[in-house]
Amino acid sequence: MATLTESRKKALRRELEGIVGKAAVLSDPDELLVYESDGLTLFRALADFVVFPTSAEQVSAIVKLADREGIPFVARGAGTGLSGGCLPSEGGLVISLMRMNRVLEVDYDNQVAVVEPGLVNLHLSWAVGPRGYYYAPDPSSQQACTLGGNIANNSGGPHTLKYGVTTNHVLGLEVVLPDGELVWLGGKTRDPQGYDLVGLFVGSEGTFGIATKIVVRILKKPQAVKTVLAIFDEIDRASEAVSAIIARGLVPAALEMIDQVTIQAVEDAFGCGYPRDAAAALLIELDGLAVGMEAQVERVIAACRECGAREVRLAKDEAERQLLWKGRKSAFGAYGRISPAYMVMDGVIPRTRLPYVLRRVNEIVATHNLRVGNVFHAGDGNLHPNILYDPRRPGEEERVVQAGAEILKVCAEVGGSISGEHGIGLEKMDYMPFIFSPADLTTMHRVKEAFNPRGLCNPGKIFPTRKSCVEVGPAYRPHAIEEKGLAQRF
Repeated sequence: MATLTESRKKALRRELEGIVGKAAVLSDPDELLVYESDGLTLFRALADFVVFPTSAEQVSAIVKLADREGIPFVARGAGTGLSGGCLPSEGGLVISLMRMNRVLEVDYDNQVAVVEPGLVNLHLSWAVGPRGYYYAPDPSSQQACTLGGNIANNSGGPHTLKYGVTTNHVLGLEVVLPDGELVWLGGKTRDPQGYDLVGLFVGSEGTFGIATKIVVRILKKPQAVKTVLAIFDEIDRASEAVSAIIARGLVPAALEMIDQVTIQAVEDAFGCGYPRDAAAALLIELDGLAVGMEAQVERVIAACRECGAREVRLAKDEAERQLLWKGRKSAFGAYGRISPAYMVMDGVIPRTRLPYVLRRVNEIVATHNLRVGNVFHAGDGNLHPNILYDPRRPGEEERVVQAGAEILKVCAEVGGSISGEHGIGLEKMDYMPFIFSPADLTTMHRVKEAFNPRGLCNPGKIFPTRKSCVEVGPAYRPHAIEEKGLAQRF
């Protein structure tokens, strides 16, 4: 977008103030700096305006103004994203949804809640908790991240292994389309007729429009919850235990791995009771009916011991369980104790390849003379290598980006993906050819254009640049049915 002239800026500000009020428009450069990045601080971009609507009608009016003026816009929640997905990469408007944060309706009989996009994830569980319910998707940032951001990135969390990701819990959406039209996708019932447009919208990273109301499922709290901590002296043995647990026919609610670098950071910060000398720890949670729970716990403990765990212990009470989870969910923040900055990767692999891929991650990072801490959703193979670095050292950020690319390439090579829950955003768009063919990308682009034909809604995200396509080259591999001549792409 061409730079706005001062006179045009003043005119736009007057119109925006007419929609949301004078106190809900920012354009001072010092104020805009607060919104120049998300949780991935490697990328920064300044908007021309940040606006704070309080209703779907205001969002619609803002988007209609942007459409009329040809100004790019992007929705933003709490800014906890880790891929640069909510950055105004071409300037224009940032539409902050943080003042649209209400629980509008709860139908306990049908286990449905209607919320606004700026509601903090954990606050929904707090709202319905006294009646014995909760909202299942629980990103590690759930104390701060918003439901709108979870919709954009199809967020998961530690309990994804059993309960799935955001799209498995969203029934309907009120959406402002990129031309400002207000529409509903889905509703309050499951399995509506027609195309699954809710499923299409969730995970579209804000490129199809802006969700202004969200209908989600809420779940009854389980009768029983048991949390097991298993300690290993070798990370390979901990990786083997992950598959061993699943192979016994168990589906834990969560199965998380924490490596030694992360344990030391967590213990420095919070003192949660993880042994500092452990090479890796598995945090395993089982939930469900009380009947049979003890037997499941015994099978988990046996699997860990058979894989060489030196210590396996059951959280003795809710206080100890919460402390163990505090260590896991606050791990990213704890890295601040041992490094000035870090970049979180988000690859996915078959969990049987954990030993190999974790070795490769450590080799790659060491080659670039960097350090890495691993804390991730081992049960569903969603890795989060955290590359530690100091941005004040010349050339270090470039080495971090290169190491990140190499890690994601390994994930793709073993049959995985370049993102599990953080989205593509700015960070990974140049790596899309690792897993998608040119035909795949063309088709996805056509879908985006059906929603967003002018490209004003969150531009510059997801799709690779022409330069990177040439440098990286497509890593497309034909599917087995294509190799057998049973199918052909386009």
